[in-house]
Amino acid sequence: MESEDMQPVDIDLTGEFSVFSPSLQQTVMSSGAEQQMMQIYLRVRPFSKEELSGNEDQDCVVIDDGQTVTLNAPKGSATMKSSEKGVGLSIHKFSFSKVFGPQTTQGELFEDTVRSQVFDFLEGENALIFSYGVTNAGKTFTIQGTPKDPGILPRALDAVFSYIGGLQYKGMDLKPHLMNGAQFLDVEQVKQERTAKMTVLASVKEECDHQRLSSSSEPSISSDITLSSFSSSNNLTEASGDQFALWVAFFEIYNECVYDLLQPSQSRKRSSLRVCDDGAGNAYVKDLKWINIQNLSEANKLLQFGNKNRSAAATKMNQSSSRSHSIFTMKLLKIDGQTVERISEFSLCDLAGSERCNKAKTFGERLKEAGNINNSLLILGKCIGALRSGQADGTKVAYVPFRESKLTKLFQAFFCGKGRAAMIVNINQCASTYDETLHVLKFSAVAKQVVQVIPDKPAELSVPCLVGWDGKPLMRNDALEGHPSEDELFEEEDDLDMSLLPQHELLDIIENLRIKFLTERRKNLVQEMEIRKEMGDAMLQQLLESEELRIRQVEELKESYAEKLENTFEMYKDAIKEHAYQNAMSNLEDNYVPLDEFTAEQEKAEALRRKVSELEDLVRCVSPLLSVDQWCQTEPLTDPGETDDRIKHLRQENVVLEKMCEDNKQLILYLEKRLVDLNQTLHHVRDDFLEKSADAEALRKTVDEQSKSMGEVLCQNAEKDEEIASLKAEIEKLSQKSPVQTRTRRGLLANIKEAVSSPRRGASSYSLVKPPRTPKY
Repeated sequence: MESEDMQPVDIDLTGEFSVFSPSLQQTVMSSGAEQQMMQIYLRVRPFSKEELSGNEDQDCVVIDDGQTVTLNAPKGSATMKSSEKGVGLSIHKFSFSKVFGPQTTQGELFEDTVRSQVFDFLEGENALIFSYGVTNAGKTFTIQGTPKDPGILPRALDAVFSYIGGLQYKGMDLKPHLMNGAQFLDVEQVKQERTAKMTVLASVKEECDHQRLSSSSEPSISSDITLSSFSSSNNLTEASGDQFALWVAFFEIYNECVYDLLQPSQSRKRSSLRVCDDGAGNAYVKDLKWINIQNLSEANKLLQFGNKNRSAAATKMNQSSSRSHSIFTMKLLKIDGQTVERISEFSLCDLAGSERCNKAKTFGERLKEAGNINNSLLILGKCIGALRSGQADGTKVAYVPFRESKLTKLFQAFFCGKGRAAMIVNINQCASTYDETLHVLKFSAVAKQVVQVIPDKPAELSVPCLVGWDGKPLMRNDALEGHPSEDELFEEEDDLDMSLLPQHELLDIIENLRIKFLTERRKNLVQEMEIRKEMGDAMLQQLLESEELRIRQVEELKESYAEKLENTFEMYKDAIKEHAYQNAMSNLEDNYVPLDEFTAEQEKAEALRRKVSELEDLVRCVSPLLSVDQWCQTEPLTDPGETDDRIKHLRQENVVLEKMCEDNKQLILYLEKRLVDLNQTLHHVRDDFLEKSADAEALRKTVDEQSKSMGEVLCQNAEKDEEIASLKAEIEKLSQKSPVQTRTRRGLLANIKEAVSSPRRGASSYSLVKPPRTPKY
């Protein structure tokens, strides 16, 4: 919390927030500024022998004409899979400023892309060219090339030296300072500059003259057209008597740290440099080494020295993959005598390629490098997308996140009208990298729609700021002839005798100054209030959107949990039924008797019972005959032969009957035993069924308890929703009352915190009021 009696401080917030303002855009356009779409060029890399043998040529990239290219999704790519599901398309068309096929030479590419930028640089304009694409797409080859086939950077250097010719400023006492300034060096500083230059050049081994770009045995890198146009401008320069000094710097951005590539490494650990602001919204690299070069041979040695220090490593997709963004910057000073008339800047950036870790097989330190590379490229895409959206909607203030990355912070001046930017998109035709190539071309399609607005600078603003060897401003010989410096003005102001003026004139001067001071202060206050209101409204809108998102997520969770609970209950029911059935079937599997067989057995048993009863009746009837022997002894037989036959017959029938009775008894015992086993089995099945029914009842009770707890959770969510609705109503009431209330000026963070926390003060359950302090005696 800030104290209430703190005095307000006027702070310039325009440098902290990168915003594309509609009013600024209209002002620039109304002043007759030049507008131009960003130039986007496409270069397609030819196939290598390994790619052709690996079946990478599937006609994924088709060049329709000089400005249009068509991408056809190959089988197995994520784009083709999405299109088969009805999401997205499998064919995409993109247009560019110009498309260069695989047969394009380095010279043709330079003539059609960089030549105009180099000419603007020689005429005093600032220019930026950066290459963009996936890894192993030919970006470094496009920028630097090879000794036998140099890229656009060596050709640009050759064109610059062809332009300035013999009009080079031999002294090294004028050096670039900050963004658009020059510094006069004393004798000792000039010696230090020469020593540093010779140290770097001496560490590079000499090469044969025929391999040099400036060799007399080979034709010049630049074409005849380029040399003729530059030489004609050189003739005009000779008439005016101007001289030129070319200073270069070479650095890289590795893992979001800036390293000087022209600094001789004293140890393995390099010291990183800081990206600072010069006070006018221009970013520069502090303590970056600038070296004055006099010919192309020195420039090639510096390139060779810097490339040795550049971070590179081997991945699965590229044997020499750049792991950093390298930036080569040239500054051309136009000097007339001892006066620096203008300074122009030309930067060429070789961006590291975006890559997917699963394809590049990166891990450890390489994985960290890939993450930083992809993050900086993502922020670059956000900046270009924000610029495009801000220009498309003229009434909307678009926030551009330049300061989220060192790369975009250094490029901010070029995108905000202080120079021209152009992009060379490098792609390959491999089917395995189709999805990454499509993403790169979508990014370039957005960048192509960005409008670059170059305001017309007044003549007095284009003159560089001159400082001395100690960094203090110096008086210019021509532009400031007869005008004292700032320190002299303060000294003269102290020496003035104010008593010579009448008292009423002094009062009038004081009154006028007071009125101007109040007017300026009021204007700053209004601007600060507008910025605070915009930030407060944006934060409040963000809070409301996050609250709505949370409510939607809670509703979705409710539905998903209810559905899961119902599915779980049905699953338990089915599992219990299936388990009971399986147990019953496993128990009855051995002793199971079909119903028909059981009925037939019962009928057989009943028939046997009837037959046994009949036999028993027959036995009762013939039982008196069993005492035949006794009857024969007491009573004489009338006919002995007939009696013997009858006795034998009766004995045979008795034996048969006894045998039948025995068989029937055994059958009855067997059936009774079978019935006992069946009854036991049925008792076991009944007990298992009762046990499973009890388990099912317990599970049902558990489900009922969970349903009851879910109902309580839903009730609590409903109460929270009512509290949120009441808080929103209080927020709307307070937002209607707050604009007309005046309050004591406080800090920016304190007012934002108060604006965010004030809607909740009305709710008793969420009171955040700070308790009063006890007075100290």
